[in-house]
Amino acid sequence: MSFLHPEFLYFMLPPLFILFGLLLTQKEAQADFFSDEVLQKLRVSANTLTLKARNALFFLIGFLMILSLSQPVIDEGTIEVKAKSADIMIALDISDSMLAGDLYPNRLEFAKHKAKEFLKLGAKKERFGMIAFAKNSYLVSPLSFDTDVVRFLLEKLGVSSITEKGTDFLSMFDVVQKTLEKEGEKYLLIFSDGGDQEDFSREIAHAKEHGIRVFILSFGTSKGAPVRDKKDLFIKDAQGNILITKRNDKVAELATATGGVYIEALKSNEDIAAMYREILRVADAKEVQSQTIHRYIPLFYFPLGLALLLLLFAMSSMSKRQSVHVPSVALLFALLFVNPSAEALVLDFLELEKGKKAYETGDYAQAAEVYAKHAQETQNSYSHYNAGNAYYKQGEFEKAIGHYENTRFHDKELQAKNYANLGNAHAKLSTPEGLHKAKENYEKSLKLVEDKEVAENLDAVKKALEEQKKEEQTQENKNDKKQEKNKNEQQEGSQNKEQQDSKGKNEADEAKQNAQDQNQSSQEQKQEEEQKNKEQKPQNAAKETNENNVSMPSKETKPSEQKMQMSDEEFAKWLARLNEKSNTFLYRLNDAQPPKEDPNAKPW
Repeated sequence: MSFLHPEFLYFMLPPLFILFGLLLTQKEAQADFFSDEVLQKLRVSANTLTLKARNALFFLIGFLMILSLSQPVIDEGTIEVKAKSADIMIALDISDSMLAGDLYPNRLEFAKHKAKEFLKLGAKKERFGMIAFAKNSYLVSPLSFDTDVVRFLLEKLGVSSITEKGTDFLSMFDVVQKTLEKEGEKYLLIFSDGGDQEDFSREIAHAKEHGIRVFILSFGTSKGAPVRDKKDLFIKDAQGNILITKRNDKVAELATATGGVYIEALKSNEDIAAMYREILRVADAKEVQSQTIHRYIPLFYFPLGLALLLLLFAMSSMSKRQSVHVPSVALLFALLFVNPSAEALVLDFLELEKGKKAYETGDYAQAAEVYAKHAQETQNSYSHYNAGNAYYKQGEFEKAIGHYENTRFHDKELQAKNYANLGNAHAKLSTPEGLHKAKENYEKSLKLVEDKEVAENLDAVKKALEEQKKEEQTQENKNDKKQEKNKNEQQEGSQNKEQQDSKGKNEADEAKQNAQDQNQSSQEQKQEEEQKNKEQKPQNAAKETNENNVSMPSKETKPSEQKMQMSDEEFAKWLARLNEKSNTFLYRLNDAQPPKEDPNAKPW
């Protein structure tokens, strides 16, 4: 038997012996005033240990605990442990084409996220290296088990890390060859959109010659997307056309011809998991280091268990026990369970477990009732959060919003999920106000934790708000046109009415004026005839004397005057008939009456 930490014995046992030696040799305080015979008579017999016996027991307990701290073990010998690794080099394309926005937020950031997930799969198991390439290639990190360092360097990479434009796979193979020159078969995982190259025969020949097996995870879409420069403007060609970069599927020949695998990137992590399985399937794990270690059988729990048992005996024999009145069961129950200031009651876990089972079995109504009741009693954020989830599953989004808003987590990830769920509930309301609040909560969630699904939901809400705004503008334009049209129609109607009124009035005035002109003309004609008769009277005196017995036509029976003269009664009748044919109500204030036929009526 040996001790892994004998220093505890060296430094803790001497003080222990000194302390308990002083306690064992010290007399009782009563011995200074009474003799041993008197003390024996004064003492009351009891079933407890004496002071010296109890001190000796505590001394033994302390010794056993120190012995346990020194970790006594039995040495079983040594064994050799070997570490093996596939040694995977990761190459990240950082050319300008990786800034295309057909993947969120762009191809480069999406590829970096995939690379970090790949590093998590092989953490502490495989050695990883990192290469950044565009027109030229540079070694970012050699092979290492420290994936945290590789992930940190990966985060710092961008298109500005290499100033040369373009994509050259051959230069990247040279870096791999120089880095893994002493290795046998080399495994290279490329994250790229394929560039613009169509013939990869030189790269395939170079990879086969130097034993490089290529695996490619391709990014982008077949439709492609434009690329923005540093000023957030689209890059154009010499003719001024916007350049569109597409995913180059011909790069798959480079992977398949060298014995590797070609996979198109997905939004989920299934592509990364499949790529990791394929690399491990064909990779020949190499021994990278070995270590000889000792095997021990630990014995510390034996002295520790004995010390705890002796401590139980020592504490139970401290003094004579007296009867203690225990409170009634009802009072104990009230103290334990009826405490309004307690945050969580003693048996709350039973109710919460019932709510959890109801949620897992799909009984969301029961789960919501349990969690909402507990949240109301304790104001517990977890209960509010679970109640909000249960109400959300039922489609009661307003109640879910109420519980989400009362939830406050100190953990950033939980609070980010709460903001995301709150945004989902507001978005489900499908109201303009709900969409705006959903946008705000998605942005709060992304400030705390970057999440791809939340970012996609935020883009969808922004698009919905833009479409809603366009529809409102379209509707406003339609309403403005309709109001303008109605206004024009009213103005046209008013003008037509005024024209008709004016026309009717003009016609009446014209008719009256004509009648007056006719009367005046008739009078002038009569005066001319009288004047003419006076002038001819001396010449025709004899004739008039001879024809004196002939009756001359009177003034009232003259034909011209009968035709041209209109009485006031006839004029009023003519004006009433004229008003009946008019389209305006300027003169007529009541409903029109059918005209009565008068056989003696004048033609006008």
